[in-house]
Amino acid sequence: MSDAPSDFLGNTHPPAPDARVVSLVPSLTELMFDLGLAERLVGRTHYCIHPDDRVSAVPSVGGTKKIKMDRVRELAPTHVLVNVDENPKQMADTLRDMGVDVIVTHPMHPDDNPALYTLIGHAFDADAAAETLATRYALARTELNSGTGSARKNVLYLIWKNPWMAISGDTYIANMLRLVNWQVVTPGADPELSGDAGRYPGVKLDEDTLDGVDLVLFSTEPFTFTDEDIEAFKRTFPAHAGKAHLIDGEMTSWYGSRAIRGLTYLRDFADDIGK
Repeated sequence: MSDAPSDFLGNTHPPAPDARVVSLVPSLTELMFDLGLAERLVGRTHYCIHPDDRVSAVPSVGGTKKIKMDRVRELAPTHVLVNVDENPKQMADTLRDMGVDVIVTHPMHPDDNPALYTLIGHAFDADAAAETLATRYALARTELNSGTGSARKNVLYLIWKNPWMAISGDTYIANMLRLVNWQVVTPGADPELSGDAGRYPGVKLDEDTLDGVDLVLFSTEPFTFTDEDIEAFKRTFPAHAGKAHLIDGEMTSWYGSRAIRGLTYLRDFADDIGK
């Protein structure tokens, strides 16, 4: 490569084929495996659950918001992977002060993924594998675009209950849904319950709110909505029963290599609803 890729902060990271990496982002942990870099991983969070048949061999250092710094020191990483949304800045600063090379990521659109593959692949001398993933992403994107398309639908995408919380249009998930012409809306948003500068607003789930949407999607993460929640919604709001659907949150919110499968999943999901 003639120009080294830079991370979200504009920092470049020279190839380090012998790197010792701690990943504090579940989707990036999975990406490391899919780039053939499993042997470089020396630590992860307990939320890093994929690939489920291999990731347990990598030691856990805690969660995404709080980690065991002493454990990290014992693992002696050369690099740590973080994300602006998922990890506190103070945590990244502390790791940097320890002499660790911190790679900061912040994909906001599915089409940011090929650059993410390039960034991580370049940093750990896996350029060829990154290019392969980028090619697979491009193919999945083309297949998604080759569909006949659908009429615009206004979508309320729920991520929590008690209180009810949704996502705004300024999120990776919303940009993912736009690929099938679904626009995230938040009628009934309650400013007092909104988090992260309004990107994850609290909402009032009532008839007025539901009148303003075509679909109500119950995500399987971060709150684990189930079919029981769908049935409860249908009983409470029978006039809107046909709007409610359970959606795999990993397929819509995880960037990295899972986004490739996510594109195919979303295409099929939208097609099924449109039938």
